[in-house]
Amino acid sequence: MGDDQPTGSLSGELPPEIVVVTGMSGAGRSTAARALEDLDWFVVDNLPPGLLPTMIDLAGRTQGAVPRVAAVVDVRSMAFTQDLLSTVEELRRRGITARVVFLEAGDDALVRRFENVRRPHPLQGDGRLTDGIARERETLRAIRGEADLVIDTSQLNVHQLKAKVIGFFGEAEEARPRANVVSFGYKHGLPVDADLVLDCRFLPNPHWIPELRAMNGRDAPVREYVLAQNGAKEMIDSYAEVLRLIIDGYQREGKHYMTLAVGCTGGKHRSVAMAERFGERLREQGLEVHVVHRDLGQE
Repeated sequence: MGDDQPTGSLSGELPPEIVVVTGMSGAGRSTAARALEDLDWFVVDNLPPGLLPTMIDLAGRTQGAVPRVAAVVDVRSMAFTQDLLSTVEELRRRGITARVVFLEAGDDALVRRFENVRRPHPLQGDGRLTDGIARERETLRAIRGEADLVIDTSQLNVHQLKAKVIGFFGEAEEARPRANVVSFGYKHGLPVDADLVLDCRFLPNPHWIPELRAMNGRDAPVREYVLAQNGAKEMIDSYAEVLRLIIDGYQREGKHYMTLAVGCTGGKHRSVAMAERFGERLREQGLEVHVVHRDLGQE
């Protein structure tokens, strides 16, 4: 047997799979880890990246008793980005299903959370809290770009984050990638966890139709108005084909999650109606889809 024999194959057991939970300090790594623990994942906290293969080897010797491992990796690990990326790639070469979940949050949310618990940022040193956040964000830039799943927790409480993690990992088998479709308003900022962004501001705004202004894109009159506009159907049909190609590519590359952000000015009418329709089209393609209207009610 060669050295690249997948862990656990000698006994006929499938090798353990691993999820690495990482991201910004204060963004909810511990909450995500507890959610995975509730799903019977074996969770290891603050594990240096170099020990991930050892952890998988140990799990593989349990004869199937530990089929799934979640490792929380902290930014303070030495040579964090380089070690983690190379270690994950090493595990994948060995036939291990290895995924990276990155917890993200905006600076305002992170500052508020650190101030609430009255703790310094781990990279703050003698500087300000915002200095530590900026330093960490730059340190983690590469791993965020390679993550299989990025979750923006800026507007999530612990219960919502836990529900989101359970939604992604609640089933052991995933025949197709899962998709989040998020409507948003440009005046409230882009969703930081979006893989793809679609701009609906070229469509006429129902806000200027008196009888539609108080409604939103989930109401039938607004939905019918938006979808009847020139270019709406063509955008949906054309982009659905593009999404099919992207999703097929994600699947070949082992990427299990996709977030499509659909935006208009305020996030109330056009983006909501179009996001609902894109959700329907993605379900028709066999994906598990979760549609969220981020800014609905903020107008």
